[in-house]
Amino acid sequence: MRFPSIIDRYLIRKFIGTFLFTTAALLVIIIVFDLSERIDDFLSRGAPTKAIIFDYYFNFVPYFFNLFSYLFIFIAVIFFTSRLASRTEIIAILNGGVSFWRFLMPYIFAALLLGVISLLLANFIIPNTNRTMREFEKLYYRKPYQNRNINIHMQVSPGTFVYVESFNVSNQTGNKFAMEKFENDQEVYKITSPRIEWRDSTKQWYLFEYLVRTFDGEQESFFKGNNLDTAFEFNAAEFSIDTEDKKIMDYWELNRFIDKELLKGPSNAAPYLIEKYQRMMPPLVSVILTLIGVSLSSRKVRGGAGINVVIGIALTFIYIMLMQFASMFSIIGGLSPFWSVMLPNILYIFVAAFLMIRAPK
Repeated sequence: MRFPSIIDRYLIRKFIGTFLFTTAALLVIIIVFDLSERIDDFLSRGAPTKAIIFDYYFNFVPYFFNLFSYLFIFIAVIFFTSRLASRTEIIAILNGGVSFWRFLMPYIFAALLLGVISLLLANFIIPNTNRTMREFEKLYYRKPYQNRNINIHMQVSPGTFVYVESFNVSNQTGNKFAMEKFENDQEVYKITSPRIEWRDSTKQWYLFEYLVRTFDGEQESFFKGNNLDTAFEFNAAEFSIDTEDKKIMDYWELNRFIDKELLKGPSNAAPYLIEKYQRMMPPLVSVILTLIGVSLSSRKVRGGAGINVVIGIALTFIYIMLMQFASMFSIIGGLSPFWSVMLPNILYIFVAAFLMIRAPK
């Protein structure tokens, strides 16, 4: 039996309407708490009201909307499905000859629609709004990023390796610099300098008391110099990468950046690969959480939707915690970035399947 289209539209309208209402209500609460936390910094740094509204909060809303979209979807599904169950509307639909699986179709459609919107926002819209928000934060809230890395090793191109013991972001200088080039696994060139400096005016490096060594088989030659202006295959930004920069990269920028980081080593690229895979997950996660939400709340229970909402929020936060733990294992423990993103989803697919089997039909 085909599901009457009028009920399809009714369920989709209820789903999306409740989602938008829940989102608006929770975003207002989030904004109020955020403003109360930051207002002293805004005032002490003289942030203009116009900039607070349009440069910060105007861009803050899409970021947090997308960040908590899973929670908003879950709460919306549980809230309005529990109301349907409490008014015995679900019983009437199922008694009318509609299977439980067909009953899920409008839910899945709405979840996929919201998931695709979230995917597009995460990859193409929010990186641009985050860029404006970050510039505001640099001026009126956050301290400038300071690189704390030491013993920096990286491959800047195939066969070319760079080492810097430490790099100072503020004056763009590095200590104990070395660059080596290899051909056919044999070292052919090495340049070292106790101190290097990046000059924005010329877009070149300035080396102090440098030493150049060249190798030709068993033959070695070297040359010393006091100062050298030269262009290398890398710039100062390579030594001062803030992992938070991934939030301001769109889909294409992130992929290009990952290709560069993979040259330096898989561990360098891990946080960005995780970000890439997480951005592709919203349609899948939205459907999984929607199925869990419907399975939990389609049964009429004493006390209304309250207990279901509590269970839904708990499951959502457990999912977020699992994502964080899996990401840590990928960055620190060597777990594949792809599987660090997929494993929590696979676990929740089994949870969804179990709850759907137990749901009233």
